[in-house]
Amino acid sequence: MTKRKVSNPLALAVLACLFERPMHPYEMATTLRERGKDQSIKLNYGSLYTVVEALQQHGLIVAQETEREGRRPERTVYRLTDAGRMELIDWVSELLSRPAKEFTRFEAGLSLAGVLPPEDVAALLHQRCDQLEMETSQIRSALRLVEQRGLKRVFVIESEYLLAMREAELAWTRKLADEITSGTLDGIAEWIAFLRTGAEADQKHQASQAHEAHEESEG
Repeated sequence: MTKRKVSNPLALAVLACLFERPMHPYEMATTLRERGKDQSIKLNYGSLYTVVEALQQHGLIVAQETEREGRRPERTVYRLTDAGRMELIDWVSELLSRPAKEFTRFEAGLSLAGVLPPEDVAALLHQRCDQLEMETSQIRSALRLVEQRGLKRVFVIESEYLLAMREAELAWTRKLADEITSGTLDGIAEWIAFLRTGAEADQKHQASQAHEAHEESEG
């Protein structure tokens, strides 16, 4: 992966906004929210202004003018530089073409699930399935609404991708939970034995500590 001067994904969104036309930060935030881009990129005003400042320091954007509407404070309008345009195109091209390792919370949880009893893990996975079903339903409803409003599909492909990922995760998670519940998951016997061994070791350790404490009190 290319090392970026400003690597925050919000910086990429700012560059994309200015690719369209010069804007002030408030307009950038409004545009991103109106188009639902805040569902794909974390957006808050504090981070936005920090990102804008960093992009300006690295010469990727530049202040074009300041404007004032009524009694509102002055707002600085920024535009994309040639360097910023090149950075935007290279960055988007890289994201689309090169798979990258992403360390997700769910993957971390799966990698350490063995510390919990199988029946607990199955119950937790079923809870996750309930949440995933709700999310997929919401995304489908949003996509139907977009279609009814006549918005072209090209503007919601990230939502289609999210739906596909959620549906795949739901199917896989439900299957795993069912395998754990039925006891058909390969290696589940070793999993149970591992927990039993750990529990026995813990009991021995507690007994040893209790014995030492008793001897100290007797002494």
